[in-house]
Amino acid sequence: SFPVTFSQQNSNYGISNPGYTLAAGGRPAMFAPPAAAGAAADGPSAPPAGVFDSMPGYEGTLAGGGGGFLPPPMPACPVVPPEPGPEQPHWNIPSITEDTAREALVLFASSKCCYSSAPAKDGLITNMEAFNTYRYRLETFTETRSTEWSHEPYKGQPVDAFAQPPPGPWDIPAKIPSFFLDDKQTIKVPYTSSMKSCHICLGMGRKPCKDCAGAGNKVCWVCNGSGFRHGDDRCHQCNGRGRDNCSHCHGQGSKQCDVCQGKQQLLVYINLTVKWTNNCDSYVVEQLSGLQVNNLSTVSGKELFRDSQYMVYPVMGFPDPAVVNNAQRLVNEHQGKYSQTSRILQQRQTIELIPVTKVTYLWKGKSNIYFVYGNEFKVNADNYPATCCCCTVM
Repeated sequence: SFPVTFSQQNSNYGISNPGYTLAAGGRPAMFAPPAAAGAAADGPSAPPAGVFDSMPGYEGTLAGGGGGFLPPPMPACPVVPPEPGPEQPHWNIPSITEDTAREALVLFASSKCCYSSAPAKDGLITNMEAFNTYRYRLETFTETRSTEWSHEPYKGQPVDAFAQPPPGPWDIPAKIPSFFLDDKQTIKVPYTSSMKSCHICLGMGRKPCKDCAGAGNKVCWVCNGSGFRHGDDRCHQCNGRGRDNCSHCHGQGSKQCDVCQGKQQLLVYINLTVKWTNNCDSYVVEQLSGLQVNNLSTVSGKELFRDSQYMVYPVMGFPDPAVVNNAQRLVNEHQGKYSQTSRILQQRQTIELIPVTKVTYLWKGKSNIYFVYGNEFKVNADNYPATCCCCTVM
């Protein structure tokens, strides 16, 4: 319970406990009630379970993120099995020219403040070796739905609980975004809205001020509550009362409830959260060029194959068996994992060729190597032969 009681005889809910005690010198000082316990002053952080009505189809819904994800209903008709993708094209593996390799190294050197362009322009290319690296990517675009009880200050909104049964969580229409783009939509479930007393202020619209424990005043910081500064010199800060009006509540002892915003009532209802997620996994065929695989995540490749449908069929007939095997693995994993907790709306699989060329060249009688990779002709040259001392240290 609160350490003070509210008087509803005025609109300010003034504190009806104007007791006094004597300060030093026999003068009356304002009474300070004991500090309120934090839990009592703040109230519960979430409405008690009894506040929420039992709604058919939403019995497991809790407050503040409750209920968890709702599994999609079983389809009314058999699911159409995935169809094989379009006829596989002839896998054409392009390669870069020596001029392209040299230009890429020149651009790389010019982008570094302390790299000389001489090795890039005048170095003698002695060997170019292509490493055909493939990246298989599978995207599964899913829709998940979850519910939670929510509330807001009641300001005359319609109250429709029990007017009729609410629609099921998967029966509520939602506007689907473009495929393979993450999005989220929050929808108020129809026929779940009811009006309840605020659980924080117990329907009062105001709460005791925590800074002054509901007294409306605090010990004077100048005289420490004595009412005097030196001897019989009355304290001018508090006019001898020993206490100052609380600056947080302006001496009222209470503040407007920030949950109901002083309205005393809350509109309580169920929110449905619809979330669309593009779940993506990829597999890169290991290549033995010496270039680290993580470098390839920053570049794009030439798209050799694309297939998009409700449920894709694993790639077949690709010349690299590692791609075929991992495509089968990822398709099985996605369809088994996401169909249990969400509704699969669309899948897409692609195969990219990421060109990787290992270039060997001579500069001042020494052999050096660098890599050109991706559609962007990005360069990796860890041991470029002409850098100044400061760049070497860095």
